[in-house]
Amino acid sequence: MTPPRHILPAIALSQLAATSLWFAINAVMPDLQRDAALPPDAVGWLTAAVQLGFIVGTLAFALLAVADRFSPRQVFLACSLLGAALAAATAWLPPQLSVLLVLRFATGICLAGIYPVGMKIAAGWYAQGLGWALGVLVGALVLGTALPYGLRALGAHWPWQAVMASVGAIAASGGVLMALAVPDGPHLAPRTAHTTWSPGALAVIWHDRRLRASVLGYFGHMGELYALIVLLPAIIGQRIADPAGASWWAFAAIAAGTVGCVGGGVWARRFGGARVAALQLACSGACALVAPWMLDAALLPWAVWLLLWGLTVSGDSPQFSALTATNAPRALVGSVLTLVNSIGFAISTATIVLFVHLAGLWPLQLVLPWLAVGPVIGVWCLRPLWR
Repeated sequence: MTPPRHILPAIALSQLAATSLWFAINAVMPDLQRDAALPPDAVGWLTAAVQLGFIVGTLAFALLAVADRFSPRQVFLACSLLGAALAAATAWLPPQLSVLLVLRFATGICLAGIYPVGMKIAAGWYAQGLGWALGVLVGALVLGTALPYGLRALGAHWPWQAVMASVGAIAASGGVLMALAVPDGPHLAPRTAHTTWSPGALAVIWHDRRLRASVLGYFGHMGELYALIVLLPAIIGQRIADPAGASWWAFAAIAAGTVGCVGGGVWARRFGGARVAALQLACSGACALVAPWMLDAALLPWAVWLLLWGLTVSGDSPQFSALTATNAPRALVGSVLTLVNSIGFAISTATIVLFVHLAGLWPLQLVLPWLAVGPVIGVWCLRPLWR
């Protein structure tokens, strides 16, 4: 059965809208720090709280088989509405760090019912061509990550509470769109009351050479990705003083990853996902290594460097998902993907806190090249797949 033409755009728009919750607070952090007198490293802890919530959420959703027991569209809707309510609460409640940490942790749990569940909804429609669909959906996730910065730029004179409330409204609309426009797909597995988690996933990741290569490559990718996104405002702030202009540049740099995701999906059909992922990892690692020179470069090369880094740091994400799903045993795909994503986000949590701390101690010229460690490890580990 050929999916109706509106299905993939509807899923992508829903994913884009709902995942805008992810970095919403990062987009308003300068105003929030000014109003609430938050410490300089608060951005690292608040971002890490979202990542930890996502880890806990994905494991809980897998162990309880939530998206298997219930319609994934209804799970997506419920988590989008709850995430929207948390964004609104962030705007209404007193901006204390302890309160914000709890709200962001809960937001991460909601995102566990949005991002992976959106992939499951797509898999219910695209038994063939799932790789292309994943490229579009991860691209939508990347654009959703950038969306709050675009809102901050458009509403440069808005209070930060208005930006958070707007993100909440957008996230809620994404859940409603998914529920109304995307019925359950014909390839969706029958609902079950049994968990899909298997402890054998850990053993197969370690013992299967090809699967181990894709998983370790993904871990290297995750060591760089979110740490860079959190540091982007500091990188841009060194050159762009205007808050609206800085928000536009942050939006553009993150949104460039959408092009990398979709374009990488196209190139993977010809050259293979492992080669495309390795090339993008190598390119993002090279961008980290040349950062000391590019930070002080003229505007044009600086802009090209920033956009290229944003394009490649996210562009390999769908390739790693496809490689891991392809190399995992059929009976363990769900367990392997859940475990790999949880470990990957744990790595990102650690590198976010580490690099935000280092950026508070050292100039960015000394900090940014260390982001290349993850891509170097990732490219090296991918060798069995791309050689």
